[in-house]
Amino acid sequence: MSREYPRKLRVAAELQRVANELLAHDINDPRLAGVRISAVELSGDLSIARLYFNTLDPDDDPEPIETAFERASGFFRSRLGRAVQLRRVPELSFIQDLGPRRGFELTHLIDELVEDEQSAEDEDRAEEQ
Repeated sequence: MSREYPRKLRVAAELQRVANELLAHDINDPRLAGVRISAVELSGDLSIARLYFNTLDPDDDPEPIETAFERASGFFRSRLGRAVQLRRVPELSFIQDLGPRRGFELTHLIDELVEDEQSAEDEDRAEEQ
């Protein structure tokens, strides 16, 4: 079981904050419009950072977004290195956060089940009359 250390959590939170500021103010790539970093996971030695992103539209294709992040990763590393005081700036990997998409799909399934149940109840009432 991995133990989260306060410094690791502070660094991850700061990386997330700065990355979102960069997305909001400094990145002009239209593929990254509406994209936000939802979480950051750091390796134990802080050498690798996984930045999880999500979009406003859960149906957005993640491939062009990942490509845009790959092209901008050097810019992100240099700006993150200036903003966050670390001996070594971590290697960055950008990964789609599937949580919102899965939540949307589950909500849709629940809505379908409720509709099916209501229509079955309506049919039962119609048969009883």
